[in-house]
Amino acid sequence: MINKEVIAMILAGGQGSRLTKLTTNNAKPAVPYGGMYRIIDFTLSNCSNSGIYTVGILTQYQHLLLNSHVGIGEPWDLDRKQGGVKLLPPYMNKEGVRWYSGTANAVYENMTFMDMHSPEYVVILSGDHIYKMDYNRMLDFHKEKGADVTLSVIEVPWEETHRFGILNTLEDGEIYEFDEKPAKAKNNLASMGVYIFNYKVLRKFLREDAADEDSAHDFGRNIIPKIIAAGLRAYAYRFDGYWKDVGTIESYWEANLDLIKEPIGLNLFDDAWKIYSKNYNVPPQYIGPRAIVEDSLINEGSVIFGTIRNSVAFTEVTIEEEAEVVNSVILPKARIGKGARVYNAIVMESSIIEAGTVVGDLGDKNILLVGDEHHLELIED
Repeated sequence: MINKEVIAMILAGGQGSRLTKLTTNNAKPAVPYGGMYRIIDFTLSNCSNSGIYTVGILTQYQHLLLNSHVGIGEPWDLDRKQGGVKLLPPYMNKEGVRWYSGTANAVYENMTFMDMHSPEYVVILSGDHIYKMDYNRMLDFHKEKGADVTLSVIEVPWEETHRFGILNTLEDGEIYEFDEKPAKAKNNLASMGVYIFNYKVLRKFLREDAADEDSAHDFGRNIIPKIIAAGLRAYAYRFDGYWKDVGTIESYWEANLDLIKEPIGLNLFDDAWKIYSKNYNVPPQYIGPRAIVEDSLINEGSVIFGTIRNSVAFTEVTIEEEAEVVNSVILPKARIGKGARVYNAIVMESSIIEAGTVVGDLGDKNILLVGDEHHLELIED
C-alpha cells in the first residue's frame, strides 16, 4: 500500500457531442487548444504545479488520441515509480464489460486504484475545462473549515445559470443546497466540477450510490445532494480566475481567442505556473517577407506568407500568399490556399481551404466550422 495524503481522479471520458466534428474521433479532453496544447494539459499541469503526483485518468469515449498524448505522463513530471499517472478505462469483470454510467460510477469502479494509495483526500477533476488553479489553496481551505467535501465555485452570468449546478450557501461558504441546472437560480455561484473529498466520506457515499438502482450515479445530481442531506460539512471555495467549459463550438472559439485579448484572459507566459504538453518535435515557424501578422498566436512548424489577424494558428499551419485569416482558429496541419479568405471560423485539422475560397463573414456572428472533408458547417449561436 502506498500512503498518499492526496490523489487526483480526472474524469476524461466525455463525448463532447456539442463540439460536433471536433469530437467525432476524439475525446473532448484531447481536443487541441491554444495553438500547441490539448484541453487536458491544463488539468494535468494544475496537478503537477500543485504537487499532486498520483493521478488517475478515467477514460471511455474515443480515448486512443488521449492515451497517446498522455503516455506515461513525462511532460507533467508524472512518470513516477511511486504514484504517477494511470489511464483507467472501463474493464471486464465477472459480469462482463461495464461502461461507466455516470461521473460517480466512473470513480466508484476505480475504488481499488484509490484504495491502493490509501489517501486522506481525493480531488475529483474534469479533464475538459480550461483554467489555472492551485489545488493546495483549496485543500488548505477544506482543512480549515473541517469540511467533508469542498466544491470550487465561480460566478457565472445569470443568464447561463441553467447550464450549471448552482450552490446556495451561508455567509461562511457552507453549502445548504445544491441545485442542478435550475430553471430559476437563487444565485449565480456555479460548481466548476472540482471537488475535494475526505476519502472515507467519498468511499461510503460511492458504495451507497452504487447500490441505489434509482440513482443516475452522478456527483452533481446524487452524491453532493446526499452528503448535504446527511448533515455533513460541505463548503464552497470561491475561484476568481479564468475558467472555461468549452462545451460548444462558440465557447471553444471564444476560449482560443481569449488568449490574445487585452487584458489576456489566460496568461500562457506565466513562468510561475507553466502549462506543460507533449512535444511533437516540429520545426520553427516561418514568417514570409510580405506576411502580415497582427494580434495572433503562431505556433511551431507554421509557414505564413499571407495575412493573419486576431487568430490562433496551431502547429504546421500554412497560410499561402494573398490569403487572409481574421478572427479564426486554424487547427494543426491545415492549409489556407492562395488568395483564400477565412473569417470567424474554425478550420479543422489537416483541412484545405482551396485557393480563392471565401469562408465566413466578418459581419456575421455565427461561427463556421470547416470540416476535415472540406465541408462547411454553420454553427449558430
